[in-house]
Amino acid sequence: MHVKKLIVILILFGATAASFAQSPANCWPGYRGPSDDGHSQAKNIPVTWSDSTHIAWKVMIPGRGWSSPVVQDGQVWLTTSDTTKRELRAIAINGRDGSIIHNIKVFDILKPQESHPLNSFASPSPVIEAGRVYVHFGAYGTACLDTQSGKIIWKRTDILCEHEVGPGSSPILYQNMLILTMDGTDVQYVETLDKRTGKTIWHTPRGLDFTAKTPDTRKAFTTPVVSKVDGRDLIISAGPHAVMAYEPQTGREVWRVLYQGFSASARPVIGNEMIFINTGFGMSNVMAIRLGGSGDKTATAIVWTNKRNMAARSSPLLIDGLLYMVNTAGQAKCLDPATGAEIWTERVGLETSASPVYIDGKIYTFDQSGLTTVFKPGRTFIKIAENQLSDGYMASPAVVDGALYLRSKTYLFKVSISN
Repeated sequence: MHVKKLIVILILFGATAASFAQSPANCWPGYRGPSDDGHSQAKNIPVTWSDSTHIAWKVMIPGRGWSSPVVQDGQVWLTTSDTTKRELRAIAINGRDGSIIHNIKVFDILKPQESHPLNSFASPSPVIEAGRVYVHFGAYGTACLDTQSGKIIWKRTDILCEHEVGPGSSPILYQNMLILTMDGTDVQYVETLDKRTGKTIWHTPRGLDFTAKTPDTRKAFTTPVVSKVDGRDLIISAGPHAVMAYEPQTGREVWRVLYQGFSASARPVIGNEMIFINTGFGMSNVMAIRLGGSGDKTATAIVWTNKRNMAARSSPLLIDGLLYMVNTAGQAKCLDPATGAEIWTERVGLETSASPVYIDGKIYTFDQSGLTTVFKPGRTFIKIAENQLSDGYMASPAVVDGALYLRSKTYLFKVSISN
C-alpha cells in the first residue's frame, strides 16, 4: 500500500477510535452524565439482576463515600474517606475486570467538621476528561490527578466554608475552567479555577442577606448547570434561598430568583426555556423558572410552584415533555412541566438519595435499601422490573455501553449482560 494512503487511513482510524472513546455512550464524565441531566445513550444495559446474576464483578470500596463514579477510557474513578486515618482518597478501577489501578491519598483531614450520618467526607462526585480527573472534597480540598500515573498535578486547600454536615456540591468543567460551589453556614460563593493550574480565575459571593436566618438554613449542596440562554452560555447555580446565573468568563451575576429553601442537593434540569429546581428543605417545593432576562426576576420569572410532598435529595429527569422525580420517601412523581400539575405518584422504593437515570427508553431508580425499580416513562406508570441487592445506594450510578456501575454503601458493582 502507498505510504501516504496508509498514513491517511491510520489518521482516520485514530480519529474514529478517539471519537468512539469519547462518545457519550462510552463515558460518564461527571455527576448526571455526559449531558448533565441523567440521560444516557448507552445500549445493552440489563433490566434485571441480582447478587448472583448479571454481576460482572464487584469490588469492596474501603472507607466511606457517597460520590458517584465517573468513567473515561475504561477507568472508573470515585472518592472515599478513611475517617480512622483521617485521609481522603481517589480510587481508579479497571472497568473490564474490577481490579484497582490506583488508590491515592489526596488529602489529610486536618480539621474535621461535623458529618451527618446521611453524608460523608467524600460525597461530591469527581469530574473526568481524557488524561485528567478532578476530585473535590468541599472545604477539605480540591485536586487534579493524572489518570494514567495517578500523580497529583495540583491541589488546593484554601477554598473554605463551614459545611456543618459535610460537603455535597460536585465540581463541573466548562472550557478551561473547573467550577466549584461553596454554600456553607458562614459563607456562600462560587469559585472558578483554571483546570490546568488550579489557580483562581474568579470568586463571586452569593450576596444574600442572611442576618435574619439561622446558620443551618444558609447552606446548600447543589451542582450547577451550564446552558445557552439568549445566545450566550450561563452558569446557573441554585443555592440557599436563591438561584443565580453567572457569566462563565467573569463570574458576574446576570440574574437571580429568590425563594424559600435550604440544604438542597438536587441538580436542576433545563428544558422548555425553563429551569426546574427543587428548593430543598424548609420549603420543599419544585419550581419552574423562566430563563432569560437580567437582574432580580423573582416577581416575573416563576412560572409555577408545586408544594406537594416534593422534598428530594435526588435530581429530576425531563423526558419527552414530562418531568420525573423521586422524593426522599421513595415516591416517583410525574409532573406536567408546563403547569406543575401532578400526573401520577407511585412508590418505587424506600428512602432515596441517589438520582434516577434514563437509559434506552427506561427510567431506573435506586433506593437506600438496595432496590432498583425500572419503569417506562409516560402518563401512565408501567413498572418493568425490580432488582434487589444486599447493600443500599447513596451514590448515583454511572452508565456506559453495556454496563451500569452501581456504588453501594460498601461495594462498586458492574452490572452487565456479559463481562
